[in-house]
Amino acid sequence: MNKYLPLLLLLIVFPHFACSDAASAQAIMEDESNPLMLLSTSLGDIYIELFPDEAPENVANFIALAQGRIEFNDPNSRNTFTPRYFDGMQFHKVVPDMFIQAGSPQYHPLGSPKNLLSDEINADSLGLDNQPVMDDFGTFNPLLNISNRSSFQKELVDPIVSYLKISSESELLERQYEIYDLIANLTLKRAYEIRGYQYSTNIATREINRSIVALANSGPNTNGPEFFIATSDLPMLNGRHTVIGRVVEGMDTVDAIGKTEIDPLNPSRFATLIYSLRNVD
Repeated sequence: MNKYLPLLLLLIVFPHFACSDAASAQAIMEDESNPLMLLSTSLGDIYIELFPDEAPENVANFIALAQGRIEFNDPNSRNTFTPRYFDGMQFHKVVPDMFIQAGSPQYHPLGSPKNLLSDEINADSLGLDNQPVMDDFGTFNPLLNISNRSSFQKELVDPIVSYLKISSESELLERQYEIYDLIANLTLKRAYEIRGYQYSTNIATREINRSIVALANSGPNTNGPEFFIATSDLPMLNGRHTVIGRVVEGMDTVDAIGKTEIDPLNPSRFATLIYSLRNVD
């Protein structure tokens, strides 16, 4: 019997175990002093290098949640718990060719942490201060993903109406040219600021490209435990989500998870289970 046959069979049957290990992950980290996390799932291991210099508060919170250092009140009793938050959760939302998402308080028995954190994003380093909302021909920036009247209303009109404190339809009609002029001169940065985003200039922020780990949110300054891993470049999310790290080893596992669409409103038995999230010493 060929002495290499058992190894070859192992590579075929357990490809993720063969491809992901701490030594190779550490070897390709951008900065060996950055925290390295091991996300063990039912489909294999994922190694994540965190970026504390780029999102210090949110990275620290992510690690604390993983280590069980955040206190939760049990909604059904007076007891408090400090769980390793991500252990036993699932990737409850998967959009193929976009991202995989986990950590939602909606699917955790103890719900959300008491405090949600502010965004840590530098819009200037993303170039959003130089990206116009609308070009000279009246075409909207594709990063806004405005495809119909409804999305135009949601992305631009409603936030601007609120920002200008317009309180009636008659006032809206009277000030429609003011609104148009504002839109015509907006940058993406300013448009997002009108929606409530606040940006920093003393940190660096990278684009949300394939392998990036960022925090999901329900709007500005609502960062908690929920995160996603990009399986493709997602420029339309730049400036709206705090980046906390990137996958340095295990994108084969991420891609395997990302093949099956999972609708968060109708969780499936096919959702991938998170065994644990741990620091790699």
